Amino acid sequence: MDTTVYSDADIYGQKLTSAEFARIQLFIHDNCGIKLPVTKKSMVEGRLRKRLKTLGIGSYTEYLSLVFESSDTAGEDEKLRLIDAITTNKTDFFREPNHFVYLTEKLLPLLTADGAGTKRCLNVWSSACSTGEEPYTLAMVLAEFFGIDGNFRVYASDINCTVLERAVSGIYRMEKIAAVPAAFKMKYLMRSKTDRTLARIRPELREKVSFGRLNLMDDVYRLPVQMDVSFCRNVIIYFDTETQQNIINRICAATAPGGYVFLGHSESVHGMQIAARPVAPTILKRI
Repeated sequence: MDTTVYSDADIYGQKLTSAEFARIQLFIHDNCGIKLPVTKKSMVEGRLRKRLKTLGIGSYTEYLSLVFESSDTAGEDEKLRLIDAITTNKTDFFREPNHFVYLTEKLLPLLTADGAGTKRCLNVWSSACSTGEEPYTLAMVLAEFFGIDGNFRVYASDINCTVLERAVSGIYRMEKIAAVPAAFKMKYLMRSKTDRTLARIRPELREKVSFGRLNLMDDVYRLPVQMDVSFCRNVIIYFDTETQQNIINRICAATAPGGYVFLGHSESVHGMQIAARPVAPTILKRI
């Protein structure tokens, strides 16, 4: 067994060759639909250096051999870690807050008039949930509307296993919850008794949210139910137009007829053939 210990200088002296970077580009595009331009090479090197250090590997060549040429479970596991390292995960509580105002004031009254949340469970999906801020925000909004014991459920998914683990824990640093309204902090968050810089989502709210891994590049999204509302915000900007259209149509297929799809404020479906029509800026209604 190789017991070589590599120093930071050894690892930081490494560079990806053009062929190695091209191999990573192809893998990420095939598995995530994301195109990595050459300008992202330094970013990729930086993120993979952490994996080299963790694994005790001294070169990118050795690392990529583990990922792509190993036939054991370690290679398959590291493929997921590679995806985790490369995919971007930026999110905040109550990000793009007018969406939650529109949901509360416009859509929830319409959906409840149709029986969602009363006669049957109202189902909401956060399709790229990252570390959980979006689904927990949705759970807070729904709890305010229906009550914490209301008939609603939030489903949350992401391709990145590492961020999903953090999301399930529901633990955040105090600066991360700064955007949460004070009244919501009192009702839905608990300050840590041992570390005053941390807060955790209350268990009764965490119980309303289910997390699971899902790749938006999959041909079919295997969700337990059709959704009344689906959030896919600030995600499709990373894909080419054809992939964007395909993803939105799969999101629509996972959303019940008459349900709603929310996109990010910088995202557009102009010129796309999709199974939905706009009802407000970046908000679609499934046809």
